[in-house]
Amino acid sequence: MHLHLARSLQVVSAVALAVALVACGGGSDAPKATQVAAKVGQEEITIHQVNQLLQGMPAMEGQDPKVLSRAMLDKLIDQQLAVNQATEAKLHRSPEVVVQIESARRDILARAYLQQISATVARPTADDVEAYYRSNPALFAERRVFNVQELVVPFSAAQQAAPNVLAELRRLAQSPNGLQQAAQWLQAQNIGFASGTATRAAEQLPLNALPQVHALSDGQSTVLEAPNNLTLVQVVSSQRLPLAKTEALPRIEAFLFNQRVNEQVTAKLKDLRAATPIAYQGEFAADR
Repeated sequence: MHLHLARSLQVVSAVALAVALVACGGGSDAPKATQVAAKVGQEEITIHQVNQLLQGMPAMEGQDPKVLSRAMLDKLIDQQLAVNQATEAKLHRSPEVVVQIESARRDILARAYLQQISATVARPTADDVEAYYRSNPALFAERRVFNVQELVVPFSAAQQAAPNVLAELRRLAQSPNGLQQAAQWLQAQNIGFASGTATRAAEQLPLNALPQVHALSDGQSTVLEAPNNLTLVQVVSSQRLPLAKTEALPRIEAFLFNQRVNEQVTAKLKDLRAATPIAYQGEFAADR
């Protein structure tokens, strides 16, 4: 992973250098250094624009940096030609384009602010990562892939039809043929449900439900509660496929960091909402 990152940085750096050399020249007879890579009519395309475009691309080993930089420059030239024509036709003043430009502006500014917040978040330490690895064996050292049968009852339907649906499903989940019996009981109660089979690795299950499913042996069932439904899950079979620690630790670090960023962003936006007058209007006001 680190080797791939290093190679990626080498390719980007080599390309950036190639672009700079194209613009600045090489020997003593080279023209005066400039940040302009090309001029399209009266408009300039800078080396910075080329490099910015290159940074958004995946690294391609073996690619000639000069060829890649020229391709990106040609792409920017074609874009500028189209922009020139759109401007000449006054398309930038059409209502549809004005709305799209404003939407793009809002999106760019909002993302820049969120990136600013994420830049202040401390990355998890090695101890943090190790602690998460040890406290979640079902995801790593004891990871399993489950073949399951599921019976899903929409929560609203369960509430309206029979208030004891959860208790009954839990009771039936303890019997050997619980899933079939639950389907028959729901049909008798006129409660709609969906059923099916699936194969899910541990990380594909909701984190709050994983301990419940992981505790099951093959053939056993349980009932999972979610905001919108109840799910009776039967583990038909399972296979233990541990995730190597060397592979798990980088994933854990990324997960914990993203979790911290999300928490920080959520907290900041909550504070901003509390400090800013927000008045819903029209049809949206009726929902508040």
